[in-house]
Formats: sequence, C-alpha cells, structure tokens
Amino acid sequence: MTPSTVAIDVFTWPLIGPALRWRHARTALQLVMLVIAAAMVVHGLAGPQIAPANLATVLTWVHYRGLLIVALLAAGNLFCTGCPFILVRDAGRRLHAPSARWPRVLRRKWIAVALFVAVLFAYELFDLWSLPRATAWLVLSYFAAALVIDLTFTGASFCKYLCPIGQFNFAASTLSPLELRVRRPATCQTCQTVDCIKGQRAPAEPLRVVKRGCELGLFLPAKVGNLDCTFCLDCVQACPHDNIALAARVPGLELADGRRRSGIGRLVHRWDIAALVVVFVFGSLLNALGMIAPVYVVEQWLGRALGTSVEAPVLATLFVLVLVVAPAALLAGAGLWSAAVARSSMARQVSAYVYALLPFGVGVWAAHYGFHLLTGALTIIPVAQSAAADLFGRALLGPPLWTWVGLRPGTVFPIQLGLIALGTMGSLGVAYAIAERECPERPGAVTVPWAVVTLVLAAAAVWILSQPMEMRASAVLG
Repeated sequence: MTPSTVAIDVFTWPLIGPALRWRHARTALQLVMLVIAAAMVVHGLAGPQIAPANLATVLTWVHYRGLLIVALLAAGNLFCTGCPFILVRDAGRRLHAPSARWPRVLRRKWIAVALFVAVLFAYELFDLWSLPRATAWLVLSYFAAALVIDLTFTGASFCKYLCPIGQFNFAASTLSPLELRVRRPATCQTCQTVDCIKGQRAPAEPLRVVKRGCELGLFLPAKVGNLDCTFCLDCVQACPHDNIALAARVPGLELADGRRRSGIGRLVHRWDIAALVVVFVFGSLLNALGMIAPVYVVEQWLGRALGTSVEAPVLATLFVLVLVVAPAALLAGAGLWSAAVARSSMARQVSAYVYALLPFGVGVWAAHYGFHLLTGALTIIPVAQSAAADLFGRALLGPPLWTWVGLRPGTVFPIQLGLIALGTMGSLGVAYAIAERECPERPGAVTVPWAVVTLVLAAAAVWILSQPMEMRASAVLG
C-alpha cells in the first residue's frame, strides 16, 4: 500500500480517533447541543428578563462565543460539527426531501456577507446581549431558516451560502491546526466511485443514500484548507478506502496557497470571500468598539453631524465608516503601493493580500470573546441553578451561587494583548508568504504596505482594548 503523506493523523490516536470515527459521533454531539439550545430558548422566553440571570443571554453571548473561538483555534470547526440546526433539518428531510438546487446566480457568499453585517448591526442597535427573549427568538429564527432553506434546496445550501455563524467559522478555521485531507493521493486517482462527494447508495435502491458525501461540494483530492468545511465528517464515513485523515497542519498557511480549491476556485478570483474577510476583520474592531465608553462620544458627534438623535442612522453611519470607508482607504492605499513595487494591478494586489489580515482578525475576536468568557466563566453555574429553579419550581441544582463570576478584567488584559500580538505576527507571516508567491523577486518590499496596514489595525485594537468598558461589561456581557 502507498504510504500516507500525512505525518500526524488524529484518527489514528487511541480513544479520540475511534470516537471521532464512530458513525453516530456527530449526532450525539448535535443532540447535546440541541438540548442546550432548547433550554436556552425556554428560559429566554419564560425566564427572568435579566441578562446576567438568563441562560439565553449568558450561554449565547458569554460562553458560546468564547468557546467557539477556543475550539476553532484548538482543533477546528467543532461547532459546525455539532450544529443542532442541521440535526433538526435532517429530521425534517425524512418527511420532505428537497428537490430544487440552489440558484447558480446565488452561488456566492454575498447574501451571507450581508447577513453577517445585519447580525452585527442588530446586535449593536437592539443591545441583544441584554435581551433574553430576543436572543431566544434569534435562536428560533436560525432553526426556522435552516429548515425552510434546506427543505427546499438540496445539499447544504444554508451552511454554504447563508449562515452568518458558518461564515464566521469558515474564516476563523483557516487558523485551525487540523484539516480533513487525503492520506494517499494515489488511492484517489484509482477510485471509481468518488463516494466522498457523491455518497454511498443502497445497491437495491440506487435513489436511497446510505452514507452521504460532502454536501458543500468539496471533493477531497482537490480540497485545500478549511474554507467551507463544516467538519461534518460525512466524507470520512462515505470513503470506502479509509483514505481521509484529520491531519495536523500549520495554522494560516492555507491563506497563502494559490491553488484552485474544490468548490471554491482560486481565492484571488473570489471577491465575495474577500468581502467576507473584510467584514470579519474590520467587524472584529467594530464589535469590540461597541463595548467601550468612548463609542458614545463618537455616536454623539455623528448624531450632531447628521442632525438626528435617532440611533439607527447614527449606527448605520458608523458601520459604513468602519466596514466600508476605512477598509477601502487602507486596502486601496496598500494595493497601490504594492502594485507599484510588483508592477501589477491594484485589484490583483488587494485580492491576493487581503487574506493576510485574517490572522489579525481572529486575534481580535479571540481577545474580545476571550474577555467575556474569562471574566464570566463561572457565571453559568449560578445561572443554571437559577434556571432549574425557574423551570422546575424547585432548586434541583442547589441555591444559586451568584458570587461565582470569573477572572478580574485587569487579569485578562495581558492575555488580550498576547492574542492581538499573535494575530498580528500571523498576519505579517502570511503577508510575506503571499508575497513570495506573488512577487518572488522582491517579497520583502511588496510586504511592507500590508505590514503597515496590519500594524495600524493592531494599534487600533490595542487602543480599543485599553479603554474603559461600558457598564454592560461589568455584567460580563457586551
């Protein structure tokens, strides 16, 4: 047998490997997540409408977000693996199988990018962190959207083209240390069934799928990195040759890979994914900006300039400035600079180097979400105790221990600075790797403008994190 090209394969590890390869591993994880989601929704709708005392707000805006980024950086896209929305969708498909295909004209991420921005905007405009009932309805709307879309269209259309959480995970998973990869390329070259993407069908009933292949259209032999991969492991179950590894890799290196990717194409040709990166990176700063006191000064100034005291247009203007004007100015400036050095077009430079900013963006999200997770890590215990009393009429888990919170903000700040520093260094490294691909004659010189952009953003992030927090931060929400 041809030796494996994978040095480290998690599927070969004792205990962990067999557990991951168990056919019902994903379903078991999804069931756990479904129970947690159900408890959040019930408590959010019927429990006390006080954010720090409600499961919906505490689990969603403190623990889920923090653990999400921890999982992505420690392993991979585990929350898409355990997504309860897809479990409900799969149950619905047993009753109604979809027949339509997602429209070709919509097979880009523009809608998902718009929804990503809409979620960020709604979060800030309505202070969702403080509204348990609204948070519960948001969770229910996700379930409804996944059902409606995926009971109408085949494949994983909701995940690939619409889900804002999924797009966040796809972008951040480029920094994950693991990816699904072919073990022996020669085996795939002789494979006649390509079950990894087509799935396995029953011999007597060719229309019945026994084991489904990749619903996101990622053909494993041509797959590069983690973009669009939900870690569902369907390909692992379907492959008849046991030829798929959960392989260790250098985090972020895929961002400098110029190869054509299955289901995606070449990154330099995907302006929709570039736009997703811009929203992801600059949205990390905008979301963090919303939790500091100086933001009120900025909003008041904008309100006076616009001649209005209504928050929506003021906030919309702030979003345009941070998500459109600032990126356009910085990226265009860097693109013109590097284009002059490389004797290329500005568009080519921007489409190639914008991906270098992703590690920095992940660092900011980790610093922000990590702040809430670490300062509110133990709050789940008294909130769960209180929820049990609310839902069952008696203190099944004991009296709430409301003094249990987490680390002090001052203790977390050095960790935040470390995460920003790691993300910044990662972006500088990726920018240089891209320069070696795009301009091997002068990689150092062409990296300079993108290094300047990264350092400017890093300085902005440090300034934001060093500012006094709003009162909501004292309740470990924000």
